[in-house]
Formats: sequence, structure tokens, C-alpha cells
Amino acid sequence: MKLTYYGHSCFDVEIDGLHLLFDPFITPNPKAATIDAKAIPADYIFISHGHFDHVADAADIAKRTGATVVANFEIAEWFAGQGVEKSHSMNLGGSWKFPFGRVKMTNAVHSSVLPDGTYGGNPGGFLVETGDGNFYYSGDTALTSDMKLIASEAALKFAVLCIGDNFTMGPADAARAANFLDAPQVVGVHYDTFPPIEINHAAAVREFADRTAVLHLLKIGETRDF
Repeated sequence: MKLTYYGHSCFDVEIDGLHLLFDPFITPNPKAATIDAKAIPADYIFISHGHFDHVADAADIAKRTGATVVANFEIAEWFAGQGVEKSHSMNLGGSWKFPFGRVKMTNAVHSSVLPDGTYGGNPGGFLVETGDGNFYYSGDTALTSDMKLIASEAALKFAVLCIGDNFTMGPADAARAANFLDAPQVVGVHYDTFPPIEINHAAAVREFADRTAVLHLLKIGETRDF
């Protein structure tokens, strides 16, 4: 299982040759200037919620690649209106068996509105269970005790957690989340892109180490095997 980080909350997980792309926000992100959104592969595009910094490149990538957009009902319908031909709508607590494995949409405590002001439904995260192992993406969220339920449902290889504070969990709460999830390895996302979410990297790594978890702060464009 290979994870490639494209900046902010955008990352790709490759499973058996299929590319699962999450929350693509690349072309408007000055920190991702080295990434060509037109070269990113995708078979499925998962959208956690409607904010611009999670959907900006999704329609263009979906149209170019023919990827299926997976999101809540409201967002899936919105993408259909943007000319995206393939989508799969879900909602909190629901699961679906895809060719690569089972996906469950999980609770997130945040807000959601699409770039044109359209209501974006409930924000969420995704628990992905595959033959190569399981992982969880929190989306944008506060710390919630619901994360303990994920640990009781699936053993995680890793978790992808927001850590930027201000709009979401900060490093301290994300480290607690890692313990709730029983996730020994965490990829941090949603940090440093804008001044309100800049973090102290060394301090963040220590927060996780103090809770016997490893925080990976990947460089944009970096790929890591899990």
C-alpha cells in the first residue's frame, strides 16, 4: 500500500494498481506548485466535505480520468451538476463494497458548504478496509470519542489525521485521536497551508511520541509505503 502526499489534505493511496485520491486541492495551493494536477492518476476520488480546499481539482481530475467521485449525497449530486459522469453517494454510518475493498463513511465534527454556496451536507471521514490492510482518513474534524468505535471495528495500518488546529484538531488532540484509533502510525494533513494552521513540526512529532504513536509529516510529492 503506497501513499503519496499532494499537499494540504490531498493524498493518494494505491491499492492493487487502483488509485484512491482524497480531497484534491492542488492548483490553488501555492505550496503544491511542484505538483501537476493534470498528471495525477485516479480511479476513485473521495471527498470528505464541501469546502473549497478539499474539492478544488476534483471535477477536473474526475473528467480527465473517468474516476468515480465518492462523497455524501449532496456533494455527489453537486458534482453531477459539474459534469462529472460517475459518482457514488454515501452518508454517515453507511458502507459499500468497492472492487478494492469496503468503505464506511464515518462521523466528522466540522461544517460543509460548496464553493458556490450550495449546502454540502454532513462532513465525514472514511474507513477503508482492503486485503492489503486498513486505514482511516478523518477529514476535517474535532476530536471525538466516536473514533474509539473505529478501533473496535478494524485494525488500522495507519490513519490520516488533520493536525493544523484552529479549524480542526491540533497536534495534541490528533495524538489523542491516534490512541483512540489504536493507530501506531499517522500521516498528518491539513497543516501549514495557511497562516492560521501553521504548526511547530518538532512539537507535533513529540505530542505523538509521548502517546507512543509515530507522526509522519511528508513532503509534498513524497510517497511512503505502509
